[in-house]
Amino acid sequence: MKKQLLAASVLAALGLMQAQAGTMDDGNLTIGGFGTLGVAKTNTDQVRFTRYNQAEGVSDQARIGLDSNLGLQATYKINDWLSGTAQVLTRKTTTTTFNTDLTWGFLKMKVNDEINVRVGRVVAPTFLISDYQNVGYANTMMRPPVEMYGQNVLENMDGVDVNYQHSIGDFNLTAQGALGVSRGKLFVASGGGSQATYRSPAYALAVAGEYGPFTLRMVHTLGKVDSNDIAPLNSLTTTLKAVGFTQLANDITLAGGKKIGFTAVGLVMDWRNILVQSEYAQRRAKEPVYVADTDAWYVMTGYRFGKILPYYSHASARGAGKSVTVPANFPKTGALAQAVNYGFLTSIEQSSDLIGVRWDFAKAMALKVQIDRVKPKVKGGFLGGGPAAGYTNNVTVVGAALDFVF
Repeated sequence: MKKQLLAASVLAALGLMQAQAGTMDDGNLTIGGFGTLGVAKTNTDQVRFTRYNQAEGVSDQARIGLDSNLGLQATYKINDWLSGTAQVLTRKTTTTTFNTDLTWGFLKMKVNDEINVRVGRVVAPTFLISDYQNVGYANTMMRPPVEMYGQNVLENMDGVDVNYQHSIGDFNLTAQGALGVSRGKLFVASGGGSQATYRSPAYALAVAGEYGPFTLRMVHTLGKVDSNDIAPLNSLTTTLKAVGFTQLANDITLAGGKKIGFTAVGLVMDWRNILVQSEYAQRRAKEPVYVADTDAWYVMTGYRFGKILPYYSHASARGAGKSVTVPANFPKTGALAQAVNYGFLTSIEQSSDLIGVRWDFAKAMALKVQIDRVKPKVKGGFLGGGPAAGYTNNVTVVGAALDFVF
């Protein structure tokens, strides 16, 4: 039934866009979109495999909510130097139902052939594929590795960004600076699962160079993440203050805003039939907070046989220290020690291996089949709904998806 409803929504959206284009288009309106119809399952009912910030995910019953989405975008050219763009995206994230959010919404001003300025909502340039991470057709793998893309909560920014492009012979340079406020929702897995909100003034800097088949991109993001409705964290800090550990409670919390930095470098090589894509990133707290420091990386390689592209990827995320110092007189054992040291100050760790194949069987359409072998190491990794002590058995995920753009 859910599959039929999702398919019906895609067809209805296409029909609506065609009707609107016919009545509104004066030659300056461009309407398009993208989508994924995917199904996946795992080999266990003990935990759920999820994308980052996703509440439901999948277990041993096949579901469409893990990877399926639908994005619609419209751009209107007001004049030679000014245009407006809006994009909405329907997907499953922090709840068990499909929700629609505004992912892009900006006015773009063309200063000259090399510089443009966008004002409004833009995607934060945090990762190698930030601009198109939700567009399945634009990506080789079915989904970005959660080990990497689960490190940073900032997905969109409301503010201003400046883009600069310059060519020197065969070398193309792109630089982007963004300043604004990121707002969103967080799925909190602990305590039975709940939803929280965050607000983060932030800036981001990204520089990319392209030469022939090679693209190198470096990014740095700094946000002051503020959240005061993370229920399990609020319960813990209340207890800590009640038993005399007020400073530890203030250090752990996100209330009032804590600065967290994220730095990443990504490389793509698309040479002849060989494809290589890789990223490495570090998350570092700039002041005491429960969010652990982490290192993450992945590498993917594939080879094209005509319209068939088999690929393999390995990804890893591990802890790299913590910014909070636990007082010397803090209990070493017991429920409170467990909640602080293991529940919040210990980083999630996980690695995974996957194999897949992509078949571009028609224009603007691709079929993918992928098998992931997920290896949780600490706190059950990024798997959801597991036992409080963590889940350390390997999990196999099997999925198939139809990606399309229009």
